[in-house]
Amino acid sequence: MSELSNKKVAFLLTNGYEDSELTSPWEAVTQAGAEAVLVAPEKGEVEGKKGHTQKVDQVTADADAGDFDALVLPGGVVNADHLRMDEAAVAFTRAFFDASKPVGVICHGGWILTDADVLKGRKMTSYSSLRTDLRNAGAEWVDEEVVVDQGLVSSRTPDDLPAFNAKLVEEFAEGKHA
Repeated sequence: MSELSNKKVAFLLTNGYEDSELTSPWEAVTQAGAEAVLVAPEKGEVEGKKGHTQKVDQVTADADAGDFDALVLPGGVVNADHLRMDEAAVAFTRAFFDASKPVGVICHGGWILTDADVLKGRKMTSYSSLRTDLRNAGAEWVDEEVVVDQGLVSSRTPDDLPAFNAKLVEEFAEGKHA
């Protein structure tokens, strides 16, 4: 049996995401046995900044964190900026933290966590330009390849994807945290 069999993982994003930050973690969790579901503010397809397109499985307005075991937030400046303005996306994200479910975030994906108000007392990393925003939201920001804090897995850039993916699978397999 695979590490993540019977697990359902939401990937929350919109147009302008960093392609590899969707495709690489998606491949990692599905190869580990999880069902991956793309959640976005609008129906149809989303397109990454380098041209990767993928079908939207569910819109944020209809998404319920209770239906999922974990969440992945890919980066990309445009994606992250637009996603944090979608109230349903912010509420969906906050619900994972309220339920103590694991969340993976990379690069600019962490921006939505400031709007979800879930960073107080958490240690994390991100693309360096988010450092001040994340600190102002209460996070202890560090410059490390991958950081795990109470089920929150964070990384900086696509260069960190191998370490990020390994920790995602590990944390998602563990499930809820205290």
